[in-house]
Amino acid sequence: MIAREYTKFISEFVCHPRAVGAVAPSSSNLARHLVESVDWPHTSNVVEYGPGTGSITEEILCQLPSDTTFLAIEISPRFAEMLRMRFPGIRVCEGSVSQVKEHCACHGIEQVDAIVSGLPWASFADEDQTAYLDATMEVLRRGGQFITYGYLQGRLLPAGRRFRHKLNQYFSEVRVSKPVWANLPPAFFYLCRR
Repeated sequence: MIAREYTKFISEFVCHPRAVGAVAPSSSNLARHLVESVDWPHTSNVVEYGPGTGSITEEILCQLPSDTTFLAIEISPRFAEMLRMRFPGIRVCEGSVSQVKEHCACHGIEQVDAIVSGLPWASFADEDQTAYLDATMEVLRRGGQFITYGYLQGRLLPAGRRFRHKLNQYFSEVRVSKPVWANLPPAFFYLCRR
């Protein structure tokens, strides 16, 4: 990432720490692990929650089959504009993932096969976690994948523990990865199936 983009990322974190959730973008190592977990042969539609500056988006686009539809949902107008400039032609919806069904409908998507999330779940209030997961269930098909990451220290926070418990309520299968140490801060990810 070039210095200008990193500066914008830090600025967004300072202004909106609960929405951004980290002091640095996801590493290419973390992005690769997340995106390699997608069941691409059975994925016609993929949505990315909270792409930020696009480190995971870049990896998704590298592995995205030509016949697969990709949609990014970003709440920050600043990040949404950066994504459009960095990846001309991708579909970026500016807004909350609580409206994922409406965002998908605008692009002719009825059901989603995979969702890759960069949202800072451990910094969300209980009602926000529930609203975003409820919205996810409205579009994610049966057997579809939900892949999201968190930071190791976030697992100890009450909201992080609450989110882990919620995943078991929403998904039939929840797996936890090994730590990804080559990230700032060190991360892990959840692999969930509806």
